[in-house]
Amino acid sequence: MTKQNKFNKNRWRLAIGLLLTVVFTGASAQAGTDKSGKGMDAFITTLMSRMTLEEKIGQLNLPSAGEFTTGTATNSDIGKNVKEGRVGGLFNIKGVDKIKAIQKVAVEESRMKIPMLFGMDVIHGYETTFPIPLGLSCTWNMKSIEQSARIAATEASADGISWTFSPMVDIARDPRWGRVSEGNGEDPYLGSQIAKAMVRGYQGDYSQNTNIMACVKHYALYGAAEAGRDYNTVDMSHLRMYNEYFPPYKAAVDAGVGSVMASFNVVDGIPATGNRWLLTDVLRKQWGFNGFVVTDYTGINEMTDHGMGDLQTVSALALKAGVDMDMVGEGFLKTLKKSLREKKITLAEINAACRNVLAAKYKLGLFTDPYKYCNAERAKTEIYTPENRKIARQIAAESFVLLKNDKGVLPLKKAGKIALIGPLADAANNMAGTWSVATVQNRSVSVLRGLKNALGNAATIAYAKGCNLTGDAALEERVTMFGKTLNRERDTRTPEVMKAEALKIANESDVIIAAMGESAEFSGESASRTDLDIPPVQQNLLKALVKTGKPVVLVLFAGRPLTLNWEQQKLPAILNVWFGGSEAGAAIADVLFGDVNPSGKLTMSFPQNVGQIPLYYAHLNTGRPLPEGKWFQKFRSNYLDVSNDPLYPFGYGLSYTTFTYSAITISSKSLKGSQVLKASVTLTNDGKYDGAEVVQLYIRDLVGSISRPVKELKGFQKIWLKAGASKTVTFDITPEDLKFYNSQLKYDWEPGAFEIMIGGNSRDVKSTQVNWER
Repeated sequence: MTKQNKFNKNRWRLAIGLLLTVVFTGASAQAGTDKSGKGMDAFITTLMSRMTLEEKIGQLNLPSAGEFTTGTATNSDIGKNVKEGRVGGLFNIKGVDKIKAIQKVAVEESRMKIPMLFGMDVIHGYETTFPIPLGLSCTWNMKSIEQSARIAATEASADGISWTFSPMVDIARDPRWGRVSEGNGEDPYLGSQIAKAMVRGYQGDYSQNTNIMACVKHYALYGAAEAGRDYNTVDMSHLRMYNEYFPPYKAAVDAGVGSVMASFNVVDGIPATGNRWLLTDVLRKQWGFNGFVVTDYTGINEMTDHGMGDLQTVSALALKAGVDMDMVGEGFLKTLKKSLREKKITLAEINAACRNVLAAKYKLGLFTDPYKYCNAERAKTEIYTPENRKIARQIAAESFVLLKNDKGVLPLKKAGKIALIGPLADAANNMAGTWSVATVQNRSVSVLRGLKNALGNAATIAYAKGCNLTGDAALEERVTMFGKTLNRERDTRTPEVMKAEALKIANESDVIIAAMGESAEFSGESASRTDLDIPPVQQNLLKALVKTGKPVVLVLFAGRPLTLNWEQQKLPAILNVWFGGSEAGAAIADVLFGDVNPSGKLTMSFPQNVGQIPLYYAHLNTGRPLPEGKWFQKFRSNYLDVSNDPLYPFGYGLSYTTFTYSAITISSKSLKGSQVLKASVTLTNDGKYDGAEVVQLYIRDLVGSISRPVKELKGFQKIWLKAGASKTVTFDITPEDLKFYNSQLKYDWEPGAFEIMIGGNSRDVKSTQVNWER
């Protein structure tokens, strides 16, 4: 029999199975057509009735193909395991031809012909890379964020990927933790809006071959790791969980996210991977999640180091807790059959997990068309397209945050002599940032290339590296991405020679652009830091550049908030560009030369020093608060050596123009029940440039049954205004915006006095008060 005949015969068998399901249930097995889910349930029940125990357990196994590993474990002989029905999905494999070949084994050579899921860490773009998620969040533009996820899904799906391990929505308030770069900052409200936008962008309604399944992570509380050290202990009250850390996960669930990834850390002393309260009671019973739960990389195995037992014990613990799929560790594959025999688990628990995994494949339409994501023509025409790159460039420029701009140094003129200096000035492989596994690193646009393309013959640009990234070669060897270096070459010249070269071109220039900060590998997984200063060798070069008397513009690369006290004091202009993705260099040029007016706003507070960490705007007041605007008072909650204030507050970001806010006008000072409060300000662009401003609404519950934060973000609008124009911006506030979890974990609002605040950041706000009764 020819391969084509075998393929046709297998497709015929699959079609007969689907037809029987349709006849039996009266519903279509096509994903997206059965809104009740009854057709899917009947289809899966019929399918599972023909599966062996080993095949059911095989659906719970998620090995890595080994192309982009993030740990030490790898799986071999993938094809043999797929053929034997021992694999439910595969990740870390790139390329439609490779994926199609493995899918063909699954649906044509295995006994049950069950298609596989193919996953990848498509975190902030595929080959067209967008800013790191922390940078994306600083756009405060849900349309842009959703669009970035839509393009990422389109490209990934064109290359065979049906599932992404994104979005990461962990609330993070400690910038020492390297993975703050992957998230959306410190605020639960903003994080929730972004979570929903990302899920919409990735998944759509599953009906198209450009829709892929999202996986919200890391559930839960991973962003609160003690000491900012990756994989470390997390311990907090349930009040804090529900009010501050849970909301973005729940928002993703409410948006219909298809899968959830368990986190590495403990929750209430029990690892999240084996925590039934977390994975079943909260996720499924309280929030109504109906997708499947996957572990993080070897998450089950790592419970042995947490002290929870041997591999068989922790595998049973994970299954009973609510885990459906085991990533890499093979604990389920190797032990569940034995545990069932010894009655440590039940067949019903295996069946439930298997059903959840099969349901995901059904929702994606893989039972109807196993090769839905294996169109080689799409792979040729829909990845890294000029249109995608154009959008990536626009979004990158929107993510940059202007931290300082004394005397209008920026925007620069496209004329004269420009010195571009710094170890990150000509580093194309730095632009994409962490977790850019599918991108072609060296294809990204560097700052040097971006400036040259923008300037043409209008100005001259001279470049010098000036110094290495750090003065510590051993540190640079530890700074890797996925265990690999980005092939950076340390300049073997002496620091003195490199500095002299930089100073020569600096003295001959009209303006200096210093491209400095962290490299991409300094943030991300397993990239925690205790020192958040710009590396000393770079800061020493900056000091020498300042002494030339020429204006110095710092183009700051960072995957986290850094401590920039000296830079804020001494440099006339600082533009934080995070890691802007494929088109970073072009977008940087757009902003530096004023073709785009910066509009990014910080989503994490920048501390003055690491001693202030954790530092966030929505803190409790304490019983001995320091009066606003003061530094030190004895027996008040403050420091001897530094003020309580951040260097740059949450929501902060400058523009080339200036915006002014009127006083707040409100529809009523006294409200009752479900009435709607309208709070308005008039926003005026009274500068010389057209620009955008993020108008932010904060509320403080002045009297509550539990202590409440000094302010909480409850709304925002990004407003574009021409120079000289004004607009009235109105927020509709309802009792829903006043709700919180009380000491009984009841979600409700309480009557009383509320402060309403509107402004351009969490510090600089207009304020008024209202009274709201039931």
